[in-house]
Amino acid sequence: MGGAEKNGDVKEVEIEEESRALDKGPESVETKKKKKKKKSGVHEEEPSGSPSLNGTKEAATTAIAKEDEEEDGQVENGAVDGPSDAAKKKKKKNKNKKKKEPLEQTDPPSIPVADLFPSGDFPEGEIQQYKDDNLWRVTSEEKREQERFEKPMYNAIRQAAEVHRQVRKYIRNYVKPGILMTDLCETLENMVRKLIQENGLQAGIAFPTGCSLNWVAAHWTPNSGDKTVLQYDDVMKLDFGTHIEGHIIDCAFTVAFNPMFNPLLEAAKEATNTGIKEAGIDVRLCDVGAAIQEVMESYEVEINGKMFQVKSIRNLNGHSIGPYQIHAGKSVPIVKGGEATKMEEGEFFAIETFGSTGKGYVREDLECSHYMKNFNAGHVPLRLPRAKQLLATIDKNFSTLAFCRRYLDRLGETKYLMGLKSLCDAGIVQPYPPLCDIKGSYVAQFEHTILLRPTCKEVISRGDDY
Repeated sequence: MGGAEKNGDVKEVEIEEESRALDKGPESVETKKKKKKKKSGVHEEEPSGSPSLNGTKEAATTAIAKEDEEEDGQVENGAVDGPSDAAKKKKKKNKNKKKKEPLEQTDPPSIPVADLFPSGDFPEGEIQQYKDDNLWRVTSEEKREQERFEKPMYNAIRQAAEVHRQVRKYIRNYVKPGILMTDLCETLENMVRKLIQENGLQAGIAFPTGCSLNWVAAHWTPNSGDKTVLQYDDVMKLDFGTHIEGHIIDCAFTVAFNPMFNPLLEAAKEATNTGIKEAGIDVRLCDVGAAIQEVMESYEVEINGKMFQVKSIRNLNGHSIGPYQIHAGKSVPIVKGGEATKMEEGEFFAIETFGSTGKGYVREDLECSHYMKNFNAGHVPLRLPRAKQLLATIDKNFSTLAFCRRYLDRLGETKYLMGLKSLCDAGIVQPYPPLCDIKGSYVAQFEHTILLRPTCKEVISRGDDY
């Protein structure tokens, strides 16, 4: 019963303290514990040096105020949900770690070029400004707008150029004396197919791999069964093409292992760079040819103790390029006295030069390997069923792009020579036999594809190598 009285006393104390607490704010956990013990009649001595009850309450109030200040500070710093924000940051960090690193090309190249550029934008070629009369184009808003409109087409041909650069970079190290020419061509062509993701007429090889040797200037590739082997003293012109949606990169370089041929290669390279520099909107083709010849024929080369002046091959030319059309109508001469026709805005050109130690004139010779359907060939009635069937194969796989006999073999065509001759005789398909200077001479070639953009000239196929 005495306990009830004590409870009554405690209640009075509690009421009194509660009224004080209203002014002082929330109680500390420690104060509540002490009151609980007081209720149960347990007396707890304060340790020596500990604050009094009032001091404890003041400390509790101070601690609460401190916590409020810290919370206010967190609100100002935008960290109301501190722990959850930290967790989010951690998750973001982990996500960033999981992000895939940009792909790097393998050796030998096997990753499609499109996968190496996930943004879908491919590297621009070398930019050269036009000469004085056309400098205004650089800042013209109208010309810039034209280029923005053409960006998808530019991007397609830049993709083809990047494939060309990556393939030739590998092939330069792969080519060695003793290699079978057929193996060289098939290695190169299969790599193009893989890197460009060959897709019918949408993307693929633009024309057969030319690997013409010595006095053969162009249009030679091995037919099936050919056993020609590359030799240390050979001068090989490696000319191959890529395309995306018919936009063609035509680009070539020369390989020679014997350093005595270096001046010959240098002559062709410098002549090509001169032609590129001279080319431009409203430039006459004959002026480009004259500049090329002057540079080419300023070189001499000593071969086996005999000195030769390097000559421009007068009946070989560069050319304009159109969609699915490797020779689009305009010729870029490599000697003076050519056509006075002008280059025009928006045109693509293959600027290619051939330097020779021979006569500087080529003729058709040797077994034919290159063929191409005539761009303007209309309907021609054919008698031979085999010719009709072969034409259907050509239309489906090549259309008006050049092809070779190895490509027909690869498609499973057999016994097609009579049908092919029939198509050539009818004028539907044009044969392109090898082009040769005199036997015993040497020919070097370099070539780039350029685009005469509205604001500048872009050497699309330019690379670190040439």
